Amino acid sequence: MSPVFVITVLLWVSVAGLAFALARRAAYWREGRATVAGAYGWTNLLAIPKRYFVDLHHVVARDPYIARTHVATAGGAILAMALVFVNYGLAIYSPWLDKLIFVAALAMLIGTVFVWRRRHGAKTVSARLSRGPWDQLPLLLGSFALGLALFIALPATAMSGALAVIVALLIAAGAFTMTFGAARGGPMKHALAGLLHLAFHPRQERFADAAAARNAPDAVPPTALKMPLLDAKEYGVGKPVEFRWNQLLSFDACVQCGKCEAACPAFAAGQPLNPKKLIQDLVTGMVGGTDAQYAGSPTPGIPVGKHAGAPGKPLISTLIEADTLWSCTTCRACVQECPMLIEHVDAIVDMRRNQTLVEGSVPGKGPATLANLRETGSINGYDIGARYDWAVDLQVQVAQPGRHVDVLLIAGEGAFDMRYQRTLRALVKVLNRAGVDYAVLGGAETDTGDTARRLGDEATFQQLARTLIGTLSQYSFARIVTADPHVLHSLRNEYRALGGFYQVQHHTALIDELIASGKLSPRAAAAVAERNITYHDPCYLGRYNGETEAPRRVLKSIGIKVVEMERHGMRGRCCGGGGGAPLTDIPGKRRIPDIRIDDARASGAEIVAVGCPNCTAMLEGVVGPRPEVLDVAELVAAALE
Repeated sequence: MSPVFVITVLLWVSVAGLAFALARRAAYWREGRATVAGAYGWTNLLAIPKRYFVDLHHVVARDPYIARTHVATAGGAILAMALVFVNYGLAIYSPWLDKLIFVAALAMLIGTVFVWRRRHGAKTVSARLSRGPWDQLPLLLGSFALGLALFIALPATAMSGALAVIVALLIAAGAFTMTFGAARGGPMKHALAGLLHLAFHPRQERFADAAAARNAPDAVPPTALKMPLLDAKEYGVGKPVEFRWNQLLSFDACVQCGKCEAACPAFAAGQPLNPKKLIQDLVTGMVGGTDAQYAGSPTPGIPVGKHAGAPGKPLISTLIEADTLWSCTTCRACVQECPMLIEHVDAIVDMRRNQTLVEGSVPGKGPATLANLRETGSINGYDIGARYDWAVDLQVQVAQPGRHVDVLLIAGEGAFDMRYQRTLRALVKVLNRAGVDYAVLGGAETDTGDTARRLGDEATFQQLARTLIGTLSQYSFARIVTADPHVLHSLRNEYRALGGFYQVQHHTALIDELIASGKLSPRAAAAVAERNITYHDPCYLGRYNGETEAPRRVLKSIGIKVVEMERHGMRGRCCGGGGGAPLTDIPGKRRIPDIRIDDARASGAEIVAVGCPNCTAMLEGVVGPRPEVLDVAELVAAALE
């Protein structure tokens, strides 16, 4: 039997295996709900190369070691298999193509060596990496590359007897892993699903040009939650089959690298949430079975092997514990780190919606908060007419219909809190000093609904949003400014789906603009400038809205040298105050804000500058000696005195 015949047979068996794998996994994905008609077509496949080489590798490149090994391993494998198909599948048998196959196989082999070293040769192997089949994967891929390289390099006369059998087995072992193994749910299913996930991603807007998206008046940003159609009885997800089919596809794309796990503040605090385990549980629910085969870090406090699921069975309690959902702060750190671009937060909020709207099951203070929002338009049931009592001595004008202002200042729910009132008073003093033409809504301001939406109460969110949109339509203003990133995100991004289009600025961005234009010239006192000050990035300002530099420019412009915490900017650690987490209050081994203050202590900071009322409240709630917590506006106001 000639070597050419053997390689040709292996090629077509592999092609058949790949088709089988695709059909097998697609059968699971097709169990999910349909997407919006016409939103996805076969032309989406044409977008894969750009999204793979640009969007995906932009994330992978943050870890240079694995980026280079991925290029060598995945790139070598794809190129080698494509060339084998051309040279042997089409019976060309070109020696030049054989040389290219050898080079591709050699690159793949080198890549697998480095992948193996990362898992076995290093002195310490990261706990976030899944073991089991993932530890065997480099050897199986390496066997494919080695067998293919030997087949090309060895002369035809040597390819006989035992050697030919060995080479064939090496190639077959790797090919089986990449095809039939993927169909059975092995590690290589991530490659098959991952490429298709790039084409049919649930958030196509993630791949749009950022500048074009900002300038398009009707564009919904990739960080805004999708609006379910309540009239069509879209009440969240209670069973795996209630996810949309391309969400199920995205779960299969998970490479179990554990970067989401390492970034998750709830996991670090020992709360019962591990984003990687959650995605794997959803895969288990999609195909049916138990979580006993999971080989990564468990969800804190929840043993592996005790839960099972099926496509049509309820998710909560049988496969996923409810506390896992309510531990999430919706900070998007998991999404930011995921090299496969999976949307963990969307899946969690989808499941929360089912718990809230269908089951009526929200823990802690959640039910009382939602009732307050529905009845009073305030989280704590306050008289909304008292929202601006803190400003009675500051000559703050209240917006009037028919009178245009440049800036409409919206305080948000934090305006009822005495600590946040200090921030707002400082901001008003800054605006007054700069001569900004601004007004507040006064007693007409109601809650944006951010907390209701994160707790899964989409109906209350939409009710509150429509109320506030109706209120805003009565006034004339050029832009909205707020010191609350959660208010900013709702008004700037999530109201768009309901017809509310506004130019919204964070207060630090406005202050930065005023300083740059010369309307403000603050200089920090020496006693402040000489202290180490770090800046804590609010999740809803940084990861959700991409604003990390304006607050730092403001601090530097007043003479403050910013010392950075290890996790900062788009990769900053959450304070624990988002997503309704303080209301559901799921216990863990530590509190998330305690961990963040530890980050600040490690930087040597004496002051933590913040730009969010939630962050202020959470970080100031840390007991014991800690750095002072001050809003950027407070530091600027002090520098103007």
